[in-house]
Amino acid sequence: MIAIDWGTTSFRAYRLDATGAIVEARSAPKGILAVSAGGFPSVLQQEVKGWAERPIVMSGMVGSRQGWVEAPYVPCPAGFEEIAAAMREVGEGIWVVPGVSCRDDAGVPDVMRGEETQVLGADRDGLFCLPGTHSKWVEVRGGRIMHFSSAMTGEVYAVLKSHSILGRLMDEGKSDARAFRQGVERSGEAGGLLHHLFGVRTKGLMGELDGAASSSYLSGLLIGHEIRAVRPRSFMVLGEPRLAEFYSEAAAALGCETKRLEATSGTRALFRLGVMLRGKEEA
Repeated sequence: MIAIDWGTTSFRAYRLDATGAIVEARSAPKGILAVSAGGFPSVLQQEVKGWAERPIVMSGMVGSRQGWVEAPYVPCPAGFEEIAAAMREVGEGIWVVPGVSCRDDAGVPDVMRGEETQVLGADRDGLFCLPGTHSKWVEVRGGRIMHFSSAMTGEVYAVLKSHSILGRLMDEGKSDARAFRQGVERSGEAGGLLHHLFGVRTKGLMGELDGAASSSYLSGLLIGHEIRAVRPRSFMVLGEPRLAEFYSEAAAALGCETKRLEATSGTRALFRLGVMLRGKEEA
């Protein structure tokens, strides 16, 4: 079969064998924002040209309101059975995986698309952290997603660095581990996040942080606040290696244990969903 992770900015396709192992992989900067309305079938055909396997199972923002077709969110608790039942077929043997939703204690909704396959594909229970533009903290029990919460850490970091006064003092450069740890430690002190953010500027003005160090300090500050809000004792990290390393370092500074998992676990979940589809067809 063919497993596809089609997100906001990128397209990743994996050709899988009969055991679910990756035989071939392709990627392109053709996320849903780069695809015109009605252009999804042609982009898919172009990117998997020469691959004849079916089914094709796609997860991520391709199933959002701005994607190929909107696949409604499955409410928590959600496992493979609930997700498989809500998949949408958009062409012969071509399926879109739905996202997952939940509500916090105050009743405010939260959603995710794509991360659910990574978590379920890991095939283990516990607390997962998926760092990124919108980080996810996901609790899995009995192979089902019970609850999760999102944090806009990555997006806030990008906005502050590129579009705020904090970025005026920052330079591109190698990350500074010491400044990053200082930011993590600062996140536990009095004053709150908004006050701590202004300290990024004043430390730069007073010469206590140079341009590259200021960027690392800001990163540590935001990630530190994110982890402290969750208050985990231990968690598993699923994501791009560099980001996963930052979260592991921050967790260590806060006395939390972490376990890094491979970021391609999503293909295993898509393979299992493909097997479930094939079973239904044969039945």
